[in-house]
Amino acid sequence: MLMMPRKVKHRKIHRGGAIRGVSTRGGSVSYGKFALKALSSGLISARQIESARRAMTRYVQRGGKIWIRIFPSKPMTKKGDETPMGKGKGSVDHFVSKVRAGRVMFEMDGVDRSVAKKAMQLAAYKLGIKTKFVEKD
Repeated sequence: MLMMPRKVKHRKIHRGGAIRGVSTRGGSVSYGKFALKALSSGLISARQIESARRAMTRYVQRGGKIWIRIFPSKPMTKKGDETPMGKGKGSVDHFVSKVRAGRVMFEMDGVDRSVAKKAMQLAAYKLGIKTKFVEKD
């Protein structure tokens, strides 16, 4: 099931500009031994997060534990196809998570290194940003 907030303060929000800078929070491996870290910034949709989660859980075959460290809380709007200009902002279509470079997105524990690395690689294919596999120091 796709992740989305139960309740939002504002239904439609400003899209904002380019995501600049590096992540100041959530950059270290906290829960598991292995993690997937963002090397570039971007917007990760709820569908991409779910797809990556499925890829990882399928590969580890119900072994180990996975933590998702990002949450899609930003609503993105879309106007219908072939809609003329004007007539206001479109309706909320999906939710995304703003990810800056250096952010730990997924963590894993309870599996050996080679399995974790392959699972994270499969998850990375589903995301639209550059990532790297990291281990807890």
